[in-house]
Amino acid sequence: MPFTPLRDDYPALLNESLAQGQRMLQRLHDNWESGANRFDQNGEILIAGFINGELAGVCGRNIDPYGADAGQGRVRHLYVAQRFRRNGVGSALVRSVMDGASEYFSCLNTNAPESAFLFYQELGFVRVTDNATVTHCYRFG
Repeated sequence: MPFTPLRDDYPALLNESLAQGQRMLQRLHDNWESGANRFDQNGEILIAGFINGELAGVCGRNIDPYGADAGQGRVRHLYVAQRFRRNGVGSALVRSVMDGASEYFSCLNTNAPESAFLFYQELGFVRVTDNATVTHCYRFG
């Protein structure tokens, strides 16, 4: 479902991510509040997953700010609460972000930590080794 980081249940997820040394949800919040990134450009979306009404994770799709052109998308700010990991939440979020992306983008890039390489490869993303801002890419068509 479409999502905003201004929801009342977002701070708990944000604080958990910060406690784990991950700052992507802080950047998401800060950029939303400043208006720098509200996932409102053509083809962009910010979604959340819920389990029993509880916020389980978030994920977004942007025009790739590091790409050579607006035809490249990027999976952004994927985070799943620790207690909901390994239950398919992350995969469902990324698949939802992938759905319909080919209408706007030729590919989706991501810059994943090494611990997530296999996760993305199982979703069909291919390892990229010659780009400092991309670890994996999913090409449409």
